[in-house]
Amino acid sequence: MKITAIRAHWLSVPIPEAQQHTSDFGRAQSFDATLVEVETDAGITGYGEAKAAVGSAGTNAGLVTIIEKELAPLLIGEDPRQISRLWDVMYNGSRAHYAIARGHVFPVLGRRGHVVSAMSGVDMALWDILGKSLNAPVHQLLGGKRHDKMPAYASGGWKPTAEVGAELKSYIDRGNFQAVKMRVGSGDGTLAHSIERVHAARDYLGPDIAIMCDAHGTFTVAEAKRFCRAVAECNIDWLEEPVTADDKRGQAEVRASTDIPISCGESEFTRFAFRDLAELRAADIFQPDLSIAGGITEAVRIEAIAAAYQIRFAPHLWGGALCFASGLHVLASATSGFIVEYSLGANPMLHDLVEENFTVIDGYLEIPDRPGLGVTIDQDFVGRYRKEV
Repeated sequence: MKITAIRAHWLSVPIPEAQQHTSDFGRAQSFDATLVEVETDAGITGYGEAKAAVGSAGTNAGLVTIIEKELAPLLIGEDPRQISRLWDVMYNGSRAHYAIARGHVFPVLGRRGHVVSAMSGVDMALWDILGKSLNAPVHQLLGGKRHDKMPAYASGGWKPTAEVGAELKSYIDRGNFQAVKMRVGSGDGTLAHSIERVHAARDYLGPDIAIMCDAHGTFTVAEAKRFCRAVAECNIDWLEEPVTADDKRGQAEVRASTDIPISCGESEFTRFAFRDLAELRAADIFQPDLSIAGGITEAVRIEAIAAAYQIRFAPHLWGGALCFASGLHVLASATSGFIVEYSLGANPMLHDLVEENFTVIDGYLEIPDRPGLGVTIDQDFVGRYRKEV
């Protein structure tokens, strides 16, 4: 089997004003992603997803160019089933032959950022092709699923103090979720407001619903410590990205100061960043975004680090259907996987891009057994929202 073509499509879906939310990323007026399409001479096409931003909105023109002009020429004519080798080809570029022969990396430059994100989308598509060619779900190729269904948490939570409890309760009612995540940090204006909102959420929901808090990396180390002390009695399940990803030692300092579990990873690239987090004892939970960190291939390596250090694994799944499905397959087969993120913001890329539904019932999400990533692209949706580059 040979790769015959690789295409990338920037999809940008406007979000109706009534469904838009505002956070420290700004007002979410669209949902953007890059859909990657890899064709083969066997008539099998695989799909993946790359992201230009952690949030839902972002300019994806650069990703399209990297995929079609830089990565595609490296892969055309190659066997798409040689996924590990092709990951190294993309990561190391013109020095890939050294890396493969000598057994360690020789990247030219694109060690982080858009190049790795572009690789992520291509890598997902290669796994999709492999699964389809064997009529097997990706989780089976990774060793098999450990669970038929997994608990999910509802991810959202932007409302101010007086409304956040009701907002989170509305999430619970939509899938009988037993866990919810809310945003805190700079979007609140003050540390005091973040603290106040968490207390309001706990008071409204009662003691039995798990609450996670996501600061999007916007606290200083001192603010994160003060936040943890001030919400200690709220018994939150984790504090996500308390400080910027560029301050791993600072995050380790925050973790050492509290018994609230610290999670992070959506802003990190490749196993090397997660290795550093593990060695610094900076995290209790790893949350790689498979559309950013290096795809399925790299996520498996990241999870192996997590398992070795007794760190739990809960991928960042705020993305489209390909990102979600890829994360779900890795999570279901992972030693340290334990919970699924389910976005409750306006997310047409999750619900409308593919024909299948990801439905949460009684707080659980069933792990699909369809071949490959298990999703069918709605080509009319792609044609409607494809943005010219």
